[in-house]
Amino acid sequence: MSTTGPELDELDRAILDLEAEHWKYRGAKESAIRSTLGLSPVHYYQRLNALISSEAAARHAPMLISRLRRARSR
Repeated sequence: MSTTGPELDELDRAILDLEAEHWKYRGAKESAIRSTLGLSPVHYYQRLNALISSEAAARHAPMLISRLRRARSR
């Protein structure tokens, strides 16, 4: 994982893209995490939490990261 480096890897970008989607049905996001990314939800959220602190992630998806940082600080 390159969340501390200057650029994001493919999985990091896929995590951010998935997180930006809106989920209509309960459990749909967890199912997409498993099928699309091949990660357990726990591993997904661990990586996402690291990405929230990443400047590379903020450059890739500034509005999403800003929203997630505000939500985390509540």
